[in-house]
Amino acid sequence: DLHVNSLWQRLRRNLLLFLQLLLVLLAILALLRPGWQGESLVGQRFIFLVDRSASMAARDADGGTRLDAAKKRLLTLIEQLESDMSAMIIAFDDQPDVVQEFTDNRRLLREAVERIQPTAKPTEIRGALELADGFANPERVSLGEGEAEFDATAQEPVELYILSDGRFGAVDDFSLGNLRPKYLPIGSFDANNLAVTALNTRRNENRPEQRQAFVQVANFSDAERTATVELYLDGRLLDAAELKIAAGDAAGTTFNLLEASAGRLEARLAPAPDAGDRLALDNVAYAVLDPPRQARVLLATPGNTPLELALTTQRAERFGKVEKIAPAAIATPDFQRQAQAETYDLVIFDQCAPQRAEQMPPANTLFIGRIPPLAGWLEKSSQQKVSGPQIIDWQRSHPLLNLVEFGNVAIADSLVVRPPAGGKTLVDSTEGPLMAIAPRDGYEDAAIGFEIVGVNPSGQRTANTNWPRHYSFPNFCLNVLQYFGGAAEVQAAHHPPGKPVEVELPARPAEATVVLPDGSVRALAVPPAGKLAVHETDQLGVYEVRTGGERAAQFAVNLFDPNESDVRLRPRQDDKDGLQAVESLEIGFVDVAAQSPSTPVRKELWTTLLLAALFVLVLEWYIYNRRVYV
Repeated sequence: DLHVNSLWQRLRRNLLLFLQLLLVLLAILALLRPGWQGESLVGQRFIFLVDRSASMAARDADGGTRLDAAKKRLLTLIEQLESDMSAMIIAFDDQPDVVQEFTDNRRLLREAVERIQPTAKPTEIRGALELADGFANPERVSLGEGEAEFDATAQEPVELYILSDGRFGAVDDFSLGNLRPKYLPIGSFDANNLAVTALNTRRNENRPEQRQAFVQVANFSDAERTATVELYLDGRLLDAAELKIAAGDAAGTTFNLLEASAGRLEARLAPAPDAGDRLALDNVAYAVLDPPRQARVLLATPGNTPLELALTTQRAERFGKVEKIAPAAIATPDFQRQAQAETYDLVIFDQCAPQRAEQMPPANTLFIGRIPPLAGWLEKSSQQKVSGPQIIDWQRSHPLLNLVEFGNVAIADSLVVRPPAGGKTLVDSTEGPLMAIAPRDGYEDAAIGFEIVGVNPSGQRTANTNWPRHYSFPNFCLNVLQYFGGAAEVQAAHHPPGKPVEVELPARPAEATVVLPDGSVRALAVPPAGKLAVHETDQLGVYEVRTGGERAAQFAVNLFDPNESDVRLRPRQDDKDGLQAVESLEIGFVDVAAQSPSTPVRKELWTTLLLAALFVLVLEWYIYNRRVYV
């Protein structure tokens, strides 16, 4: 018993033996390659693209915005960066912005993430991809003419992470090169949203002296929704209406503005409590209601006393100011230059017409006794006059023919005018249409086939119709001024955020400023010629251009973008298990599938065990040489 105990005591005192046993154990464990599954970033260089467009301001079920979720996910990725990794951050909406260049400093990357702020702009990822491409794919240089090309720098793969809700279309004609894209979707499939998608003003068709406001609301959800639309003028409630919008559809309502003549219109959308509206940016729309002004009218005629008198009555002068030129002036360079400068709201061609389609002015037009020189009109209309056509019907509901009667109107001869596709016949006869109207690039062209005053075979000027003897003729001329000239008062097409807006001022100012919707003021560069351009239009709302301390012009900026308002993630039906998955992104010829933010990898322990075994071996050698015993 004493012999055995002394043996164990010697073993306890022999430290070298224990170290040798530990060394053998560590070597055996290293050969077994123990490890576990974990998450980590794979690669050396990373570019993070962060979507900050309008749709990223949507709030999901957790109450936070999508941009907040994207920033939180990006911070998680940054924490996974190792010391030998570097990354850069690019934020994008319709334009890219390098928030942080390549760095291995995680503190700088975290600070850059916090600087990313949401915008109201649409989504355009191409610019961000091209910017990332410039860092990932070095340019190629040639040593001489006809020589082979070489890379300017060594090509290294770059991991590209796209944090977005994917509310943009396919990116065509783009090569990823060294970029290895990964799409991290932000959002959910059940994100319902209601949005104001249109707000404009126009004349009341039944009462042209009054104006109306039209508001359209779209329902981006899978169920019918109810919402209230309120219309304000300079902050004062004018009217309200309740709308029921079917799933995936749009509905509109019209407000009569009555005595309202000028100011800032604002349409506010109040969804029902159960609507689950996720995006607030598109619940408000803006428009500018300019005061009525005289239309700018040009009359090209060889002489037409009834028409000239009807256009210069006291009542007609309230609607428009008429200038008169001879038909020969139409072909002069001065007229073409003046017409192309959008000087006029309405041009009346009486017994004359431009020779070519290129000479058509950028304005509404009325042709009397002639056909517009446009292919759609010329192909369908007749160049030969018909004698004694009898009017059998006319469109009394059209604003041009308001309070106009043709029952007793006689016509000696007329051209038959048939409008092109999209046009409408206004007056029909036994021989065919005598009056028609059709749209043209944002304008409208109307044509009357018969002349008011014509020339007989002997060359004498004579009346071609008895229409000027009836009350309906001056009524028609007033309708022309109100309908065509008043089109300039209708709110123009909306201005999207982030795009330059050109403003035409009545006089060239020495200096000008613009007041942004948040009240801040910016100085504007006044060009020596042409229109004034406002480039800083990132905010939604009404902008006011001021010259000499006075308001000179106003314009409104609205979202009105279905791609941004439809905040649902785009689904893709999985054929294997029937589950809903996020639609992949199309970049060039590559489909970038949605994936989780981290890549699962196996964490190995054998290197750590070998290092520990090496340490034990060195320790044993040290103890042996020092003859240390316990």
